[in-house]
Amino acid sequence: MPHNLLLTGLPGCGKTTVVEKVVAALPSDTAGGFVTHELREGGRRVGFEVHTLDGRHATLAHVSIRSRHRVGRYRVDVRAFEEVGVRALEEALAARRLIVIDEIGKMELFSEHFRQAVLNALDAAQPMLATITYRPHPWCDRIKAREDLEIWTVTRSNRDVLPDRVLDWLRGQAPTL
Repeated sequence: MPHNLLLTGLPGCGKTTVVEKVVAALPSDTAGGFVTHELREGGRRVGFEVHTLDGRHATLAHVSIRSRHRVGRYRVDVRAFEEVGVRALEEALAARRLIVIDEIGKMELFSEHFRQAVLNALDAAQPMLATITYRPHPWCDRIKAREDLEIWTVTRSNRDVLPDRVLDWLRGQAPTL
């Protein structure tokens, strides 16, 4: 029976919001990992920031970062992401908590440590809740093809009901959640 749940959908459909509502409804300290948020200046998106569930944060990507890793106009700070985001995943694995990853996408995949942490999370005994890019990507497509997970598509029409469905699914995986 699959014990990993991936949420996918077009950008801006509400994947992160679904994950945040699920985490907010769980008992404290039962989940570890991170979510991502847009960084805006003057109403314009200039980057992305990773926020761990225990309160740490780091800039994942920004228009003004110097980096050889680039997605569109954003440069990715792999080192900062690994120090904060990947570390949060490793800590969740070690503590045997629900693993939360938002998201498995192009920017994050520049990190080999992140890719390994995702594979470790998928193979772990505890459940994982993650968002994954909707668009085709060779590495992500291999993850999506695994048999030990379910994939749900988030849309504007279902995003308000999904947090309760996800919580029910998680409680079926780990009744203590």
